[in-house]
Amino acid sequence: MDRELAPEITRQKRTKSIVIVTLGIVGVVAVLALLRTYLSTSVEASKIRTTVAQIGPVENTLNATGEVIPAFEQVIVSPIQASVQRVLLTPGTRVKPGQPIMELDKSLSLIELERLKDKLALKRNGIEQLRLRLNKEFYDADIKDKIKSLNINRLRANVEDTRRLLKAGGSTQEDVTKAENELRIAELEKKQLENDLTYSRQSMGASLKESELQAQIEAKNLQELEQKLRQADILADRPGVLTWVNDRIGAAVNTGDLLAKLADLGSFRIDGSCSDMYADQVKVGLPVIVKINETSLRGTITQVKPSVQNNVVQFAIQLDDNRHTSLRPNMKVEVFIVTTRVGKAVRVANGPAFKGKRRQYVYVLNKGVAERRDVEIGLTNFDWVEIRSGIQPGEQVIITDLSQYENSETLTITPTDR
Repeated sequence: MDRELAPEITRQKRTKSIVIVTLGIVGVVAVLALLRTYLSTSVEASKIRTTVAQIGPVENTLNATGEVIPAFEQVIVSPIQASVQRVLLTPGTRVKPGQPIMELDKSLSLIELERLKDKLALKRNGIEQLRLRLNKEFYDADIKDKIKSLNINRLRANVEDTRRLLKAGGSTQEDVTKAENELRIAELEKKQLENDLTYSRQSMGASLKESELQAQIEAKNLQELEQKLRQADILADRPGVLTWVNDRIGAAVNTGDLLAKLADLGSFRIDGSCSDMYADQVKVGLPVIVKINETSLRGTITQVKPSVQNNVVQFAIQLDDNRHTSLRPNMKVEVFIVTTRVGKAVRVANGPAFKGKRRQYVYVLNKGVAERRDVEIGLTNFDWVEIRSGIQPGEQVIITDLSQYENSETLTITPTDR
């Protein structure tokens, strides 16, 4: 039979097992602590992006959006009241100057044209009749004036004869007075006739002028309608691309209704918009940067619309290169309005490390070790960040967000395992 072990031996074995387990646990904890410490202050090189600080210009910008619009877009409207008779071209067609786009039914306007011609002819005939009547009245008045002058001469001679007879005793004083009164009456009647003649000339001249002015108005109305009828031949007056056309055959159109749009796709402009919180900063003449994928185009704000709609300020941009191959009509683009510019600044490429604060920490890489630096931030834009203090040109700055290590003075950058 097996003998039972002594209590001392059993106690020694149990103590030895406890010591071994305890040492094992302590060793594992120590290894984990060392590993955690090592991992918490080290970053793989493949997980960071760096940039070299350099000297260059930095611009402060406001974010906005924009839409590419053809620099020239002709809106063709109906010059007359008509109906769409025939559509000759479809949207997207390139057109040449003088090429017909559509045909309108002009029958109503042609009838109106004939009516205006008849009305003008009647007005001119009335003017001619008025001129003949005026000439006759002037002639009759002139004859009456001459007759009155002859009568006055006769009465003057009669007065002289009566006075001589009075001296010779052949007439009385009453005869002389009567002859003098008849002469005075004739002279007054002549003045009245001359005054009536002057008034008639002025009045009839004004009537004739009024009729002539009315005829001129009718003639201008006729010329205007003739011009509108010529414009009713809907033709392209310059090369371009037809972007829209009213293709509803038989549809009635009034004067001023839209018929077609013709755009020159060789040059473009940008219609921009931004939040009204920037309304005081958006001004005519400010430079802008337009981002089209990886392409940046420069331009200038040429117009700011005075009204704010739906909390949005709208403005127009003239591009320096408005014929760039990246431009496409109705394309949505990013717009950055330049409000301030520093010509020579220490700058680094913008990245997630920069949070928009004026003072913050970043890490500078030096021989595999990232050192924490307290830096002062200046102007910022989509591409660059101005560093006013804390970094020198030529230093390599980590632009990856390492905020989880912000309490570590240094980080070890470990090579990526291959």
